[in-house]
Amino acid sequence: MFHVITGLIALYVIWRFVWPLHWPAAGRMLLAVLVLLSAEHHLITRNFFGTMASPEVPAAVLMALGAAFGAVILLALFLFIRDGAGLALSAFSRSRGRALLACPRLRTGLACAAMALSVLGVWQAVRVPEVKTIEVALPHLPRAYDGFRIVHLTDLHASRLLQADWMRAVVARANALEPDLTLITGDLVDGTPAARAADVQPLADLRAPHGVVAIPGNHEYYAEYLGWLQAFEKLGLRMLLNAHMTLERDGQPLVLAGITDSTAARVGQPLPDIDAAMKGVPPASAVILLSHRPVGAERHAQAGAGLQLSGHTHGGQILGPHLLTQLANEGYVSGMYQVGGMQLYVSNGAGLWPGFPIRLGRPSEITQIVLRAGPPA
Repeated sequence: MFHVITGLIALYVIWRFVWPLHWPAAGRMLLAVLVLLSAEHHLITRNFFGTMASPEVPAAVLMALGAAFGAVILLALFLFIRDGAGLALSAFSRSRGRALLACPRLRTGLACAAMALSVLGVWQAVRVPEVKTIEVALPHLPRAYDGFRIVHLTDLHASRLLQADWMRAVVARANALEPDLTLITGDLVDGTPAARAADVQPLADLRAPHGVVAIPGNHEYYAEYLGWLQAFEKLGLRMLLNAHMTLERDGQPLVLAGITDSTAARVGQPLPDIDAAMKGVPPASAVILLSHRPVGAERHAQAGAGLQLSGHTHGGQILGPHLLTQLANEGYVSGMYQVGGMQLYVSNGAGLWPGFPIRLGRPSEITQIVLRAGPPA
């Protein structure tokens, strides 16, 4: 379905931008082929250079392909807006509506804007994320944890695009915050353990007195999931798979619970099970739940979680079209939400899938969470 959608987008760009150009037929045909190849380059990388989730080509090539693909997507969006405006204007003045739709300067301007924004978007996507700090008043949190600092990392997506040097910089920035606890909510990698061994190695350098706790995201299931679980444990990550653990500070408890991802079904692994994760948690406990996807938040709130940390959405990646991502994730896409008696924080993530390395108005982040003792729910 993905390739069908991108193919239709390419055909729209060809129809509304390429064919109206006053170029020789050979030139328009060549440009049409380039547009189609840019939109469907995932088919080529999937079949000849790795997989859909993990194209094994140099980072520079991935950035160039990402910029080309992003330019096609953005140009299609701009053309759609222009066509809608032209049709609306035609209802009042047919001549002005036609002039808007046929204006060559506007057409050229939209193409230039799409290319420039796409290049900017790739740069925004691959840079080391900034730190975003939030305070969270967590119901039932013991006073011993007031001021407790958590670093939340998600969607690191180690790949040929985001390699060891980038990961090392992210780890250094996280450690510089001197957190009490580091939490990772999935999509750490793209590719096999053998292919990404060097790129994930910097995660072993994450430091926090109460440890580094993680859960899988959907991308961990795309390549050797069980091998990744072993690799993560060797890196010092405590994996919470439909389970919970209890921290102690000055003799006071804080519960961490974690669930798997629904993609587990494709490889015969346990599906997310909030009841199993919360089994045995005493009532009125302060509970932080790790869930890669923000969906299911209402059920998680009913199960007793006080704070859910999620990623997966990448913040929608592009301001405006991010609303589509929001619709696909039960209305959650970025930032803090109140869900019943539970707070849900959806991080924009540190990295992203190398098949669409674009960020515009939805910046990457390393999240620092400062806990505050709140009133009972």
